[in-house]
Amino acid sequence: MVIDVETAGFNAKTDALLEIAAITLKMDEEGWLMPDETLHFHVEPFEGANLQPEALAFNGINPNDPERGAVSEYDALHAIFKMVRKGMKESDCSRAIMVAHNATFDHSFTMAAAERAGLKRNPFHPFVTFDTAALSGLALGQTVLSKACIAAGMAF
Repeated sequence: MVIDVETAGFNAKTDALLEIAAITLKMDEEGWLMPDETLHFHVEPFEGANLQPEALAFNGINPNDPERGAVSEYDALHAIFKMVRKGMKESDCSRAIMVAHNATFDHSFTMAAAERAGLKRNPFHPFVTFDTAALSGLALGQTVLSKACIAAGMAF
């Protein structure tokens, strides 16, 4: 399960989750991982969320833009969790492992948002992740996503 988040800061408990994308993976006939289903949501900042100006300047997101079509944390994560559970059932898995670049960051924001939203059936393992930043550093000598993709011969 690949996750990417955009946020309004670095603190998962106090700073807003602004966007979340999720892709389930499946294996093809030759055993290669392939994208399966994809979801992406613009997310409304939760009540009282911090919106760090530096973070907003960096990611270019205007959380007050009515054309974002933002949904609540509950609605975004409910849909993503439903998709994840479907993939888990098809793969006969009991927990989903989050794959992300700097996975601890994405994992912490996803878990904090799920807690705020009152979602009880969180499909993600509570602490195990696959961090592509660490893996690409080991395998490619690059931890920056764009540089790792180039080193791997992938378009970025």
